[in-house]
Amino acid sequence: MKRHPSPYRVAAVLCALAGSHAGAAFAADGAPALPAFLAAGSAAPQTLQWQPVDDDVLATQTGKYAGAQMISGFVLNLLSQWHLPNGATALAQGTLSVAQNAANQVSAQVQTAARVVEPGRGTNAANSGANPNASATGGQNVSVNGVSQITQVAGNSNIGTNSTQIDYSNNAAQFANVMGGSASPSANASNANGTVKAGIAFTNGGVTVGLQTPAGVATQSIVPGNAQQAGTIAQLLQVAGNSQQVANQLQLVLQTQPMSGAMVRQVGVLQALRNVR
Repeated sequence: MKRHPSPYRVAAVLCALAGSHAGAAFAADGAPALPAFLAAGSAAPQTLQWQPVDDDVLATQTGKYAGAQMISGFVLNLLSQWHLPNGATALAQGTLSVAQNAANQVSAQVQTAARVVEPGRGTNAANSGANPNASATGGQNVSVNGVSQITQVAGNSNIGTNSTQIDYSNNAAQFANVMGGSASPSANASNANGTVKAGIAFTNGGVTVGLQTPAGVATQSIVPGNAQQAGTIAQLLQVAGNSQQVANQLQLVLQTQPMSGAMVRQVGVLQALRNVR
């Protein structure tokens, strides 16, 4: 069996995590077709009514999803950045592009970059905004299957965001160059005394991004699934200080293969048979 380097295997966990999505069913006249428990009642035909549904009912509901065989490529962009009030900044960035040609041959491109910028002259280099009497901990111990975003803040005038965007596209996956990046699967940087660090690594079929400052940490990770648990995409912000500006950003664009009408019907029938079984 042919084995690809570890960055290639990120595709499997990303497709598994991003595959689920819901769509609306439409009647022949173009109006939404309502389930029986929503259509029942004295409401007019065009009026949509809502009612609580028990867990035992929801447990039997099924939907369509994007199977791995539908994904022919993807582009993954990761960015974590931290701005401290004294002017210091930390940044870790990476992009991974995987494409599949007509012969089912897979190719991958990867770029990473990590930078730490010290405060310039005229600034108070000691004013990192960190609060030694505050703490933000515990989030790193949370285990969630799927996508998780955790923000822990102990301080004032902070700005922190966790952003995850997953899109589908019929266009070929486009590789985006990382400014100042290299083709290495990992990158690391730190300031002179090691109090501010930035790093990113594509390894073991997953990705890890991490920023460390005197005022806290920011991390992103993609971990492949195994027999015991599903894969995960996790974003974590922990800020113990004041006037910090922190952001985790993840963008995943999945390229889907064009499917003929016959193939769509075949997939639909196959999913229906699986649901019945």
